[in-house]
Amino acid sequence: MAAAPLEVADIFRRFGPAYRQTHAERLARAQRRVMSAIELCRTAALGGHVERCDACGHQRIAFNSCRNRHCPKCQSLARARWLEARQAELLPTEYFHVVFTVPEQIAAIAYQNKRALYGMLFQASAETLRTIAADPQHLGAQIGFLAILHTWGQNLLHHPHVHCVVPGGGISADASRWVACRPGFFLPVRVLSRLFRRLFLEQLRQAFTAGKLRFFGALERLHDAHAFAEYLAPAAQAEWVVYAKRPFGGSAQVLNYLGRYTHRVAISNNRLLSLANGHVTFLWKDYKHGAAKRTMTLEAPEFIRRFLLHVLPAGFQHLRSYGFLGNRYRDTKLALCRRLLGEPMRLAEVSKPSHDYRDLYERLTGTSLHDCPICGRGHMLCIETFPAASLPRAPPPDSS
Repeated sequence: MAAAPLEVADIFRRFGPAYRQTHAERLARAQRRVMSAIELCRTAALGGHVERCDACGHQRIAFNSCRNRHCPKCQSLARARWLEARQAELLPTEYFHVVFTVPEQIAAIAYQNKRALYGMLFQASAETLRTIAADPQHLGAQIGFLAILHTWGQNLLHHPHVHCVVPGGGISADASRWVACRPGFFLPVRVLSRLFRRLFLEQLRQAFTAGKLRFFGALERLHDAHAFAEYLAPAAQAEWVVYAKRPFGGSAQVLNYLGRYTHRVAISNNRLLSLANGHVTFLWKDYKHGAAKRTMTLEAPEFIRRFLLHVLPAGFQHLRSYGFLGNRYRDTKLALCRRLLGEPMRLAEVSKPSHDYRDLYERLTGTSLHDCPICGRGHMLCIETFPAASLPRAPPPDSS
């Protein structure tokens, strides 16, 4: 029987206890919670149920998931439900992908002030897009877009950036027409970069003056106003990275993209290759060299440290919508957009609550969790449930 694929949970279960002890003073409560959730995910500690095939009699235990947003195993259903809600919001127009990134010295401050600076990243990038798009010299329209925060690079180091998915046009100032951008071109990235830099640094300086920033370790000297100003000086002169990827081919491609990005975690289990002699080896793409596929090997504690770099503050929203896609006026504004574009408004098919998550998962993803993995003919039916920290009354026999 083939060995089970390696998971982040395996690494945490094996090396997590020692890591907690070694880094007890530096681990935040949110990081501890994420570690525990991933370690307990789909184990007896969370309870579960027993299923039996109605054709061949094969039985299996299905443990409950942790549902933590940082867990690599708990995103499929959440992603599917989110995408279903977005389906009705797609417009018959070209879509663009714009990415806003902060320099390394700003990222260092962001790691010690996650809630404040990640919020600034959202606010500055959103204000930049809306301001330049509203300028008659560029588009002259009110736009709408989705913004998604990612904090990692492929090597798991801290690299905060925001992905924005934007329809290629917007509502005119008098709301009388749809203003489309030029085919294949949205907004000038250099103009976006300069305004983004100015807006972000203004917010950062205001936060410093208000005493809202904290500095530790190598950055502790930045509590001094002069040192802080000197630290920011190179960033104020540098070109900040804002870039626009090629436009999507259509609504199907937009949803496919969103499905890969919206509920992504720092590293997926399918990128893990091996855990041997206390070292973790995983796949990564080297974007500095044409996205070449490479392997990286880290000591297990370093792997855990890098993974935990990307734990978000409790309650922090990493998916946000703006402009005519903003939550407050979305339905009204989308109806206007469709009227201006000559397309009737579509109604979202909201999922009805289901007592069986497998029914919902199959409807949203097209993948059945009911089918028997052994005979392929029968359906897996729940024959017993059991609470957390317990096991089934009669564990199913080994069917391998």
